[in-house]
Amino acid sequence: MTDLNQTLFERATKVIPGGVNSPVRAFRAVGGTPRFVHRAQGAYFWDANGKRYIDYIGSWGPMILGHGHPAVLEAVQKAAVDGFSFGAPTEREVELVEAILAHVPSMDMVRLVSSGTEAGMSALRLARGATGRSKIIKFEGCYHGHADALLVKAGSGLATFGNPTSAGVPPEVVQHTLVLEYNNTAQLEEAFALHGKELACLMIEPIAGNMNFVRASVPFMKRCRELCTQYGALLVFDEVMTGFRVAMGGAQSVYAQAIPGFKPDMTVLGKVIGGGMPLAAFGGPRDIMQQLAPTGPVYQAGTLSGNPVATACGLATLKELSKPGFWDALSKRTQSLVDGLSAAAKKAGVPFSADCQGGMFGFFLLPELPQNYAKVMTSDSPRFNKLFHGLLDRGVYIAPALYEAGFVSAAHSEADIAETAQAASAVFATLGATA
Repeated sequence: MTDLNQTLFERATKVIPGGVNSPVRAFRAVGGTPRFVHRAQGAYFWDANGKRYIDYIGSWGPMILGHGHPAVLEAVQKAAVDGFSFGAPTEREVELVEAILAHVPSMDMVRLVSSGTEAGMSALRLARGATGRSKIIKFEGCYHGHADALLVKAGSGLATFGNPTSAGVPPEVVQHTLVLEYNNTAQLEEAFALHGKELACLMIEPIAGNMNFVRASVPFMKRCRELCTQYGALLVFDEVMTGFRVAMGGAQSVYAQAIPGFKPDMTVLGKVIGGGMPLAAFGGPRDIMQQLAPTGPVYQAGTLSGNPVATACGLATLKELSKPGFWDALSKRTQSLVDGLSAAAKKAGVPFSADCQGGMFGFFLLPELPQNYAKVMTSDSPRFNKLFHGLLDRGVYIAPALYEAGFVSAAHSEADIAETAQAASAVFATLGATA
């Protein structure tokens, strides 16, 4: 039988760089041919060959309700009938922002945009404009979109700023970006001592989903907050992945439970708030947000910002998330998956550690959870590749890279979790045998 995925991939590589429109979709890290999705429903998608997979990427996070949720589908269909795009304000934009603000009290105002990269880039510009400062801190292993100033790796020391991680980014563009080790409090304190009065902001993923799943420790996050306050830098929470995914109030609500009075100065959102449509946002206190055009000097604009179909999709999604019992059920289902994978690995004698929060999870082929990017990258890559393909062959789709988080949706059933654990058990047995 002809492999239609291979046929499509060969066709795609002739007209699309690498055959994919985002590198994360490629199989270059794990080998093999990307699966071309034909359709999706609930917790599953089907590839070009008609093979069904239990989906644990969920479009990289947005599909928290699963694919094709009836209430969301109805809202989108109704909105599409009324018009795709207007270039003028709509009531639904206001409704969506009000719904976001109701659950994320650290923000007074929000600006809607079309992508997480756009939101992160705009938040960075606003932080610089609001503070009158140029320098920023980010952390190795945290991804904030592909804006030039954020595609940076660490320099040779704290006195040196970062180096571009992408061709096409001139060194002078990243000369104000300082890259630190995640969860390294001593290094953080030293950086603020050296550069604190020049820092516009510290941008951080509170749970780093581009290191698979690495939490900022409570003492580390507490110190981030204290130092930003002390030196007048803005604490920017990148919750593109974690917002409305790990809890209704995002990761910041989780940290607020452990740190009395905790809140970031600005928040970047995406993924879930669009329900699978291109939509993102950034927000913060009124005095900062009013620095944006047209009320302030910091320019930001977007033709499709607040798109009427996307806002309908996002608003319908948030309504479902607000229903009683939603988060308890989702968290329980995610924990069940993590427990099943952990048990399967233990039985086979394969080093394994895992963590989860809400509908987001991650695992490592390491005996204990890593705390920073360097440790994440010591994970057994060849063994992960075997695990990935073993699960794929058994109809379970996880991220095709060992440093990407996974996602459980409300559509995943107990039977789906059991099937996944069974598949993992079979694959781990082969990994253990070849260890």
